[in-house]
Amino acid sequence: MTRFQGQTALVTGSSGMGLASALRLAREGARVHLCGVDEGLNDKARTAAGDLPIAVRRVDLTRDEEVEAWVREAAAADGIDHLVNAAGIQTYGDLDTTTVADWDRVMAVNLRAFFTASHFAWPHLKAKGKGAIVHISSVQGFANQRNVLGYATTKGAVHAMTRAMAVDCAPHGVRVVSISPGSIRTPLLEFGASQLAGPDGDPEEVIAMFGRAHPVGRIGTAEEVANLVAWLCSDEGAFVTGTDVRIDGGLTAQLGV
Repeated sequence: MTRFQGQTALVTGSSGMGLASALRLAREGARVHLCGVDEGLNDKARTAAGDLPIAVRRVDLTRDEEVEAWVREAAAADGIDHLVNAAGIQTYGDLDTTTVADWDRVMAVNLRAFFTASHFAWPHLKAKGKGAIVHISSVQGFANQRNVLGYATTKGAVHAMTRAMAVDCAPHGVRVVSISPGSIRTPLLEFGASQLAGPDGDPEEVIAMFGRAHPVGRIGTAEEVANLVAWLCSDEGAFVTGTDVRIDGGLTAQLGV
C-alpha cells in the first residue's frame, strides 16, 4: 500500500507506539521524521528503520527551541502532512507522594510537549490544507488505577485538548484525533510492570495480570495501535475528528466487579 506516498509525517517517541507508527507510515510511502530523547532508543529505532525513509533525531520535547528546530528542519523540503504525538512517561504517586517536581515533569512531557509540537507544526499543516494530528492518550484518561495522579491527569487533558484543537483546525482541513490504548506491550508498560512488581516480583506476571483484565484476554501490541494511527491519518479516516478512539480490548467496557 502507498497511501502516504509523497507525504511527510512527524512522530514523537522513538520506541513503542511511536516507533511502530513511524514504521507503518514509512512502509506506506511517507517520509517520516521521528524524535526521541534517549539516544539508546534512537539507535534501536534507526536499526529497525533499516532502509525505510525515517530520519531519527534526538530532541528533548521539554525544550521549545529543540522542538521548533526539529519541526522547521522536517518541514523544509516538503512541508508537513501529519503529526503523531506518541512520546510519554509514566509516573506513580497519589496526592501524598506526588511531588511538585513529579507533577511538572509529567505535565511537560505528556501534555505540554503535545501542544508545542502541534503549535510549531501547525503553520505547515495549515498550508497543506489537509492531514491529521494524532495524540496518543490512554484509557487512564477515562478511568484509572490507584497512584497515577499525574499520569492520568495528563491523559484526560489530552482528550480535552484534542477536542479544542479539532474545532479550531477543522476549517483549515486538518483533523485532530486522540487514541486511548489499553495495556500495550511497550518499554513504558514494561517499566510500569517492573515498578508494580517490586524488587522481589516478576514483571511478566504483572503483564499477564494486565492481559487478564481485558475481555479479549491479552494485552495489545504497538503494531495494532500503529494500524489505527495509519487509518486515522489516511483519507479513509477523513470524517473522524474531535474525538477519541479507544483501542483497549474491551477494557473500559467491562465492570471490574
